[in-house]
Formats: sequence, C-alpha cells, structure tokens
Amino acid sequence: MRLIPAGTFLMGTDGDYGFAADGEGPAHAVELAAFHIDATGVTNEQFNAFVNATGYRTESERFGWSYVFFGHLTPAQLTQSVRSTVPGSEWWCRVEGASWRHPEGAGSTIKQRWERPVVHVSWHDANAYAAWAGKRLPTEAEWEYAARGGLEQTRFPWGDALEPEGRHAMNVWQGVFPTRNTEADGHFGPAPVKSYKANGYGLYQMTGNVWEWCFDRWAGYYRLSPPANPTGPTGGERRVMRGGSYLCHASYCNRYRTDARSSNTPDSATTNLGFRCVRDV
Repeated sequence: MRLIPAGTFLMGTDGDYGFAADGEGPAHAVELAAFHIDATGVTNEQFNAFVNATGYRTESERFGWSYVFFGHLTPAQLTQSVRSTVPGSEWWCRVEGASWRHPEGAGSTIKQRWERPVVHVSWHDANAYAAWAGKRLPTEAEWEYAARGGLEQTRFPWGDALEPEGRHAMNVWQGVFPTRNTEADGHFGPAPVKSYKANGYGLYQMTGNVWEWCFDRWAGYYRLSPPANPTGPTGGERRVMRGGSYLCHASYCNRYRTDARSSNTPDSATTNLGFRCVRDV
C-alpha cells in the first residue's frame, strides 16, 4: 500500500470534454484525511488467497453466469455459451459459467493470469474481500485524489496528453471499437497490474485496464457534497465505478480519465471490472 498524505484538491471538472450527465462537475475543493491505498488493483493471486482462506463464492459463481466482451470469445463459445446480449451494446454477452476463475466461461482459466487484476467481481464481492483483508473500498473522493498523483486538474494521472511523447501510458482500446483492436499498446484484455509507469503517489493503472469499484452510492452529488471527507449520498441503489477500462475508446467511452465517473448495480460483474482497497491511517 502507499500512504496518501492529507490535503485539499479540486475534485471533478468544468471541462467540455467529459459527460455532464455523469455529474463530473462542478470542480470543487475537497479536503481529505491521510489514508493508505493499494498500489495496484487486487490481483487474481490475491483474490485466490481470500477464497482459499474463507471459501467465499462470488455472486457470478452463485448466479452461474457473468458478462463477457464478445471479442474474447471463441466461435464455439459464441454459439454454445452465450445466452443473451445487452440491447444496444451487443458486444456484452451473458456467458454461462463465466466467473473470476473462468473469465471467458467454461474452459478458460487464470493459471497464467496471476498478476492480472481480478474481474467478474461485484461490489458485494469487493467489499467482502476488503473486510477480510482489514481494509475497505475507497470513497470516490479518495480514489480521485489518489489517481491524480499530486497533480491538479489534469485529465490523466501523468498530465493531459493521452500518449505522452508518443508512448502508451495505459491500457485502453486501440483501433475501431468494438470490431478492431490493433493492440498497439500491447494488450487486448486486462494487463498485468504493473504494466505501466506508476503515478506521483506510486500507484499503478488508476486509469484504463479495468474499472474499479468505490464505496459511494451513485448520484449527481458534487453540488451537495460536504467539503471534508465526503462519503457519497445516503440513498440510491447503484455504486460508483472509476478509472475506465481496456474497452474504453474516445469514440465510445471517453471515461479513462481521473475526473470521469460511472456506476453499476452492486451485484453486477463484468470482464472489465475490478477494485483496489484502502486503509485508514
């Protein structure tokens, strides 16, 4: 874990490059107490240790299925394992047997993926792991403060350039979404958690790779948010996700930014959704 010092930062954005409907603004000052945060997203190896110690079964395992990106499925899986797709986003397939152990369904494995972030974990699953580890999920404000790495109002953890000096700095979609990924950044799915340079706080892949669950409930909250240590609204079913993923592209999901936000229901799980934990000082 890395120690994030207490301080005040500008959260959110007033820029015109984001999504107003997501409640990304207004930019507002937030004061936070110091906290520790995982340097990387929780890996398959770490989650496996939790399961071995507790016998925990994720919601995807209990449901018997999870959502998988169609580009990661073989022709046989597409015809035999897919039970339905999401209307309007048909690249999301409901795959029987998909779970954190079997990311693409029956026959797939994590044996060569120990250093990749665990996926197919719901908010409830992430919360259970955090409690077992003596930690908790980060608040949305803590997540953004840490992701910025000490920089003020930049789009990415390293600055404003998507590809600084022509280098890929995170794992996002390259090419034409969703049909052609050139893999110019070297990855077609989740990358090992230390694949790119850490930010100013020593944190890896706060943007891109996989979405990360936060503690907060989802709402357009910034205008009502308290100025110190906000923990989100008290009502609402959905929970906040941050950071974007390897499926994000400027033409489809320009949310691989430090100020971008999204949400999902707490029992949802997908092949591009994981988490990291924090601990109070």
